[in-house]
Amino acid sequence: MDFLRPSSLTEALAVKAERPDAVPIAGGTDVMVELNFDHRRPGALLDLNRVTELAEWSEADGMIRLGASVPYVRVIAELGEVLPALAMASRTVGSPQIRNRGTVGGNLGAASPAGDTHPVLLVLGAEVEAASVRGTRRIPAEEFYLGVKRNALEPDELITAVHLPAEAGPQQFAKVGTRNAMVIAVCSFALALHLDTREIRAAVGSAAPTPRRASAAEEFLSAELPWSTKASVTDSVKRRFGELVSEAASPIDDVRGSADYRKHALSVLARRTLTWAWNDFQKGERECA
Repeated sequence: MDFLRPSSLTEALAVKAERPDAVPIAGGTDVMVELNFDHRRPGALLDLNRVTELAEWSEADGMIRLGASVPYVRVIAELGEVLPALAMASRTVGSPQIRNRGTVGGNLGAASPAGDTHPVLLVLGAEVEAASVRGTRRIPAEEFYLGVKRNALEPDELITAVHLPAEAGPQQFAKVGTRNAMVIAVCSFALALHLDTREIRAAVGSAAPTPRRASAAEEFLSAELPWSTKASVTDSVKRRFGELVSEAASPIDDVRGSADYRKHALSVLARRTLTWAWNDFQKGERECA
């Protein structure tokens, strides 16, 4: 196995063009596990740790450009105010050691249905920045996930950043696991209230071949919420929202949980996160458009 160590993004893209079989590695929290268990044996590893351009984030015109190699610990410490749901999801990832090394870019590259950040990227309308020697393009998060551990990258492309709106409104993330830490999600759920458009976005994780939005639940709740009065959401609305979220999932039975349990847990997570997000909206000073 070749070990390739470019020192700049330009060099990394050139290497990837020449060796499309090279597997990118930064934090290594997914790739090294697969290598250790002999689930993958690529012809080359492309080490991106010396590519400093990938380890930076910036804000402009209300958007955050999050470099693919910015670790979870920095998302939590530096972006918790403007990307609260992403920070929440980042806090649930593995152990402190993994959060120091793991990245959103790596989560996207692995494209596991159980990846913690995926539902958040969906509800925030994130775009994945992919680059190659041919140029740069943005892929909407909804179009990025193609199947279990399959994504929309071309063989010569690298994930360079993720673009997300800053301060998009109240957001929540929650997941269920077999214990409180260092656990792969049995299921997960993200919710965002987009106040300018009075739109709800909801997405499920670890409950289908890919992370996915719960479109029927979104449409129902967007129409039922008392946006103008900020009155409390009725229990019947919360229950129906939870049911529609559950119906959006197509989970399997596995060692972490049954399909029925996942669907039940998602309905509970949907009701809880809706309560938390609406409470934040009620306490906030910003009005709906």
